[in-house]
Amino acid sequence: MTNPQIDYAAMAAQWRAERETTLKASRAELLAQLRALGISEVTAEYEGYGDSGNVEDVTVQPAEVQLPEALATEVGDFAWSLAYHHHPGFENNEGGYGTLTWDLRNDSITLDHADRYVECSHSHDEGL
Repeated sequence: MTNPQIDYAAMAAQWRAERETTLKASRAELLAQLRALGISEVTAEYEGYGDSGNVEDVTVQPAEVQLPEALATEVGDFAWSLAYHHHPGFENNEGGYGTLTWDLRNDSITLDHADRYVECSHSHDEGL
């Protein structure tokens, strides 16, 4: 039984605000670290379905720059969190996928996301 005293909309808004704060802090920290390595762009490919998912690939420009494994993991976590923040639940059922592209020079992020779904067409003919 649900508690009628709980304001679920307010709770969801609070959680969203907390996620935004965390994402902003992570973004600022990662931006400084990536720029210090001379990286101008980060691309992260992610995919989720069947109630799970992950970041498939993280690449950087210029390509000659070697992204440390721990930093690549942090970038992947950030990409997943940002995608989930904007498309919550995309990893469920048929899922979704996308690409996060982060222009570090301008600190501009583009999220190209697609959701998968099943479409059904049903008909019932009787007494033909």
